Amino acid sequence: MTSAPPTFDEPFWAVETLATHCHPGEMQAQRKFRDFLEGLADTSYKDNNDIPSADATSGLSAHLRFGEISPAQIWAETAAFADANHTVAADAWAFLRQLLWRDFAWHRLYYIPTLATRNVREQFNAFPWAWTDQPTPGSTTRAFAHPEMVPNDPDEAQHLDELALWQKGETGIPMVDAGMRELWATGTMHNRVRMVVGSWLTKNLGIHWRHGEEWFWDTLVDADYASNPFNWQWVAGCGDDAAPYFRIFNPLLQEEKFDPQGIYINQWVPERHTPMYPEPMVDVKN
Repeated sequence: MTSAPPTFDEPFWAVETLATHCHPGEMQAQRKFRDFLEGLADTSYKDNNDIPSADATSGLSAHLRFGEISPAQIWAETAAFADANHTVAADAWAFLRQLLWRDFAWHRLYYIPTLATRNVREQFNAFPWAWTDQPTPGSTTRAFAHPEMVPNDPDEAQHLDELALWQKGETGIPMVDAGMRELWATGTMHNRVRMVVGSWLTKNLGIHWRHGEEWFWDTLVDADYASNPFNWQWVAGCGDDAAPYFRIFNPLLQEEKFDPQGIYINQWVPERHTPMYPEPMVDVKN
């Protein structure tokens, strides 16, 4: 399957495309959970959950987001499954650690209700991220890269142009573009790739994490009040457990490690080795 980058002339959400990837409802959540547990013996979660082409993750994120399955049920039944099947215990517990991370985000949101709009580490309030606090008519976000919101300041106009290329998956960085196109077409994105695209936006392009958080909120089917801003602040370096704040997910090294055969990238960026593919927006150093 291939996916062309989005244009802002298209409808905001392609229902026909999403319908082939998203199957909501409690029955679907329960089936997916059972399939995931039973498949642990064939596909090691511990070894493959960071491989975007491996299909090793549970796929339960959106179901958790909408309450179609509870984290308590997942915890109890996965722990029991691990106790009864020692050969997959390591995989089961690796999965449960991710479930804890999600609940930790909700714990932090309870104590920091401004998680989506203010830096957890206040020293980052002076960090020179590019930011435009100007809503676009018809958008549910507080900021959106769109011609109607381009400001008069040329410097701000430049970062909004860069933001739009990131949103469309036209940065010239294959793993970043693959992730952003996967997001547009399916309403989701592999977690490893989420870290890569977030790092690219905030640390390579120097654009405020709130622009990324708001785009994810508008496009992810599993966009979660706690996890979305919590993880964006983590990858930007201004949130909890974010040390070292200068950590950068080099997209070329991430590709070598997690998509060495290009299976994931070629699915979403088929033109990567052709003249049609743009040059990188920013040099990437190994």
